[in-house]
Amino acid sequence: MPGLYRDKAVVIRAIKLGESDRILTLLTEAHGKVRAVAKGVRKTTSRFGARLEPTTHVAVQLYEGRELDTITQAEALDHFSAVRADLHRWGRATTMLEAAEHIAQEREPNPPLYRMVVGALRSLDGEDAPLVLAGFLWKLLSLEGYHPQLNECVTCGSREDLVAMDFDGGGVLCRSDRRGTAVSGEAIALMRRLLGGDLVTALREPASAATAEAEALAVATVEHHVERRLRAVRTQL
Repeated sequence: MPGLYRDKAVVIRAIKLGESDRILTLLTEAHGKVRAVAKGVRKTTSRFGARLEPTTHVAVQLYEGRELDTITQAEALDHFSAVRADLHRWGRATTMLEAAEHIAQEREPNPPLYRMVVGALRSLDGEDAPLVLAGFLWKLLSLEGYHPQLNECVTCGSREDLVAMDFDGGGVLCRSDRRGTAVSGEAIALMRRLLGGDLVTALREPASAATAEAEALAVATVEHHVERRLRAVRTQL
């Protein structure tokens, strides 16, 4: 049928519409970011039930509209129940989704981003690892072409005494050229591992001042990149 299509998606955001409907923002595998109406979803008798809540991974059928598409079928692929039952994991998940929403473009397919989001939610659902949010955000930035220089000072090229992060400069700075945000050597080492192919083992790192620092720097870098604050992070403070 003209205008009818199927896809897989993660529900990124939901806002109320009228008395019983919702407008959903979906990150789809083949159609990019899509905004769609789920009619009657807030009724207790809704055939969609809890399948269209934020963080849910779904297979959907939609009818393409002029401004908003309409969801006609939805089948849950994964509810990520552990994420939804844990306030801390939920906060991290919604931060991931908000960052992905800012990066994704309307109706521009980005399968790597979709796979990253699904993979991060699965990882978070399996274990609330200290570096799971930082790992996702740094990988997200790298996917968008912002891969920070972490091995040498972006001003002079020195590999010694790296003590700061300059968001505009795109990487770390030595003590002589320091400006921006202070960063420890331990946090730099963790960020190198997250971006250098050692993500799986880095996720086994226990919580520490360095893991918290790597996460805070990842959030700050994303906020600088998208030029807005991540609301999900602020609600956790």
